[in-house]
Amino acid sequence: MKKQILSLLVLGAVAFSSCKKYLDVNKNPNTATTSSPELLLPQALTASAANTVGLSDYGSWQVGYIANAGGYGGWGSTLTYNYTTSDYNGVWTNQYDALMDYQLIINYAKADPKYTYYEAVARIMKAYTFQILVDNYGNVPYSQSLKGLDNIVPAYDNAEAIYKDIYNQLDTAIIKIRNAQEPQISLENSIGKADVMFGATTDLTKWIKFANTLKLKLLVRARKTTALDGVTKDFTGGFIDQDVLVNPNYSKNDGKQNPFWNNYHSNYAGTRAGAGNSRVPTRFIISFYNGTKLTDARGGVSFRNLTTANQLGYTGDDAATAPAGTAWYKGVSTAYTADEPDALGILKNRQQGQPIMFLAEAKFLQSEAALFGVYAAGDPKVLFNEGILASYRYLYSTWDGRFLSNKLPETDYAAYFTNNATGTYARLVNWDLATTNEQKLEAIITQKYIALNFIMGHEAWAEYRRTGYPAITAGSTNATATFVSLNSTMTTPDKLPGRILYPSSEYQVNPNNVPKGIAVTDYIFWDRRKN
Repeated sequence: MKKQILSLLVLGAVAFSSCKKYLDVNKNPNTATTSSPELLLPQALTASAANTVGLSDYGSWQVGYIANAGGYGGWGSTLTYNYTTSDYNGVWTNQYDALMDYQLIINYAKADPKYTYYEAVARIMKAYTFQILVDNYGNVPYSQSLKGLDNIVPAYDNAEAIYKDIYNQLDTAIIKIRNAQEPQISLENSIGKADVMFGATTDLTKWIKFANTLKLKLLVRARKTTALDGVTKDFTGGFIDQDVLVNPNYSKNDGKQNPFWNNYHSNYAGTRAGAGNSRVPTRFIISFYNGTKLTDARGGVSFRNLTTANQLGYTGDDAATAPAGTAWYKGVSTAYTADEPDALGILKNRQQGQPIMFLAEAKFLQSEAALFGVYAAGDPKVLFNEGILASYRYLYSTWDGRFLSNKLPETDYAAYFTNNATGTYARLVNWDLATTNEQKLEAIITQKYIALNFIMGHEAWAEYRRTGYPAITAGSTNATATFVSLNSTMTTPDKLPGRILYPSSEYQVNPNNVPKGIAVTDYIFWDRRKN
């Protein structure tokens, strides 16, 4: 844990350092004089990237990407979904820790206009982070949070109101980028090397694209609600046209590796990571690769084989275990000290960039938006196909962006449509076989589910809750028909939880504001199961 926060609602007002951050920037969170935006921004972006590892792991258990491996016990609520206020606390604490840094950057900019670009980026990342919190908790401290000692017990804001305000904050950030003028924003005061997400950029056009994409995500996720009624749908500047990755020069050093690699593959000394042993893919996700539902060559670059799998909650003596000496994920070498320069798939190299958002996700968002008139720009079929290709291109690229001559993404992308031209699930691949808008939505979300596999589990989990896709058979124990745990204690129709609970510390330090009577079976405002 980067910081151990005594009061999770103080959000840094009372905090102490328990271990070093990646960039080891020492600062007093109550003062903006012991650091600078130049140091805070790369630290905050790196923290947000690292946070996706825990977020994805949490979501991957819920949405059928991973199951418990044989030979491991003590899973408890992971298998039952009977969460307590002690489960998944990192989803809360890690986001607010990063938010504290973004707020400090904004505070700097209020005093010095040369930091306008930094402020704009911080606002964008605040919106990105608060959406994560709302999508998992609903109402959270927002308007009164991040004030340090000025308010150590902030009120909770309504989730829908937060959605609308962060949408507007993204517009504000875009305006600030466009209106920044010389000499206030000179070349040396642009974010430059502090931008470990898009590189040493000076015009921030990529940040405008990212902000627009986040706005579209908010609109799409809330499209069946009134939360964003009345917002301005201005997407001038377009959407992201690349995978959004953070890379502060990850390297083979203690605390400096890509966090995803470090968690699931091996540490800098080459010791195999425990999470690579204790998890295996589910039979449900494997069915989208091995011909049970679809035939997909992406399975060959993502998994070491398409037979090592389990159903969540099955703990019998014959439960699948990670292959001896390797793991369930694909890699070129079985040696944990290897650098794997030509590895493809989910885990490529200890130096790989950490995804924040995939181009594939952006394309599928645009496809759904065009299909339902949320933002009717572009052909939903073309955008859908572009989303699939973008997924192939990410998984088939090496850590440094190369494609191997014997494994070109366009080749297997084309074969994907041919290999799935007929059959019950063919309409999930071939757009024209989906004859209704609901079937087309199922195709979009199922393809997004495949593209986000294991890397963005929290996003796939949110999309399942919102849409019900990928489709599962309620009450089934067939491992390819459902990803629900065999040990589920949920009373919901699909036997799945609706949310996680506020951390126990909230009830200790902010008892008058934390919502009462919250249950695991409650739903976030955009959840289709709410009504």
